Amino acid sequence: MRTIGITGHQGLPEAVAAEVDARIRRRLNEPVLGVSCLADGADQIFARAVLDAGGRITVIVPADQYRDGLAEHARPGYDQLLARADSIHQLHHVESTEQSHLDASAEMLDRVDELWAVWDGQPARGYGGTADVVALARERGLPVTVFWPDGASRDR
Repeated sequence: MRTIGITGHQGLPEAVAAEVDARIRRRLNEPVLGVSCLADGADQIFARAVLDAGGRITVIVPADQYRDGLAEHARPGYDQLLARADSIHQLHHVESTEQSHLDASAEMLDRVDELWAVWDGQPARGYGGTADVVALARERGLPVTVFWPDGASRDR
């Protein structure tokens, strides 16, 4: 079974999220093992699509306080997806910080055959953002597939 990791933007505009979801679902032509931190946006879109396609998910939890740092609207989805995970790997950070998030992404990359990125191609807005994870995957020689609708913007 292929193992695919996800990185991507949070807080996607509704139309962008719908298009990204459709593109990911079209690309999932077999059950896979998806590895995700279940953040708002790309991570949760990917995890739902993997499960709907008959795949399994592994969750990397960056820190004890990770859930508390998620946007309030993303917490129910996080809880639902976490409950459906095949396995959960908790890192030893307490606070949910940029460093704990990057460490979780590095752990995710250790476990995957390829990375899918919901990325607009722009530099990361903070340390450990999507662009940084894509760069780390490429440094490690992992194949990276980018999902981003032409002309789309992250800002509403």
